[in-house]
Amino acid sequence: MRVLVTGGAGFIGSHVVDVLRERGHEPVGYDVRADPGEDVRDPAAVARALVGVDAVCHQAAMVGLGDGVADAAEYVSRNDLGTAVLLAGMAEAGVRRLVLAGSMVVYGEGRYACPRHDEVRPGPRTAGELAAGRFEPPCPVCGRPLLPGLIGEDAPADPRNVYATTKLAQEHLAAAWARCTGGSATSLRYHNVYGPRMPRDTPYAGVASFFRSALARGEAPRVFEDGGQRRDFVRVRDVATANALALEAGSAPGALTAYNTGSGEPRTVGEMAAALSAAYGGPAPVVTGEYRLGDVRHITADSARLRDALGWKPEAGFEEGVAEFARAGMRSG
Repeated sequence: MRVLVTGGAGFIGSHVVDVLRERGHEPVGYDVRADPGEDVRDPAAVARALVGVDAVCHQAAMVGLGDGVADAAEYVSRNDLGTAVLLAGMAEAGVRRLVLAGSMVVYGEGRYACPRHDEVRPGPRTAGELAAGRFEPPCPVCGRPLLPGLIGEDAPADPRNVYATTKLAQEHLAAAWARCTGGSATSLRYHNVYGPRMPRDTPYAGVASFFRSALARGEAPRVFEDGGQRRDFVRVRDVATANALALEAGSAPGALTAYNTGSGEPRTVGEMAAALSAAYGGPAPVVTGEYRLGDVRHITADSARLRDALGWKPEAGFEEGVAEFARAGMRSG
């Protein structure tokens, strides 16, 4: 297939381009980093890029926490307007296969169980709770401690910040496009992606990038809260392979299919920092107790649907992936 990869010069997009080429496809990178004229919000540029294309892998987005509203218009413009322009161009060009870079942030907090009230959905943590060091969300009914678990694709969406809201809107736009055109749309809901070519020293990178950047400066990684936040850290190469498999398989016409894309190995943020420090040979992490309002406490994936439907599984475990990342180069942005 000839595949247009938006964001093809970025962290994940560049790996998608590599994997597609290795699997015999013809990836076409489209990225404003490489060419200022390649903006997904430009209908004419998008129309030119879609000529002769069989499928689109949409990685282009403004990423980050998006916890305030000052930059809300920019997030909506880049992520949602950009996606709408792309989908309109695909409809006009007759391109009917889409894989979207989704995100686990659409869930808000992860899955929790209360000993008395079974599965519950805790609300956002308050600044007062976080400042007092009460990091674990309690049961919203009885206040008891909760047991975190794996969240599945059928969990209700609960975006907690601007970025998360735009990622959910992207899925809704893609679903509407699929219904209108009979197209095949897949959203891969990435969990915490890390690995070679990750951007350094940028507020829009993930926690693994912050830790790796600190180590490169000879500094100890700074771990927020108590380091007990559970995440699913997944290698970028594995995420790129998931994109290729989703493009090759397609999905049911006229609808959007979502897949969690995680390693299946929940780890704490503190464990990531410690493993990366050890693999790099740098100073041990410092647990600061600091927090960011809008961060969720635990979010880990049940990726069984992706494994069962597409035969996907990570090629390497956590230790091997962290060791690779510790040795790898990083990007400037």
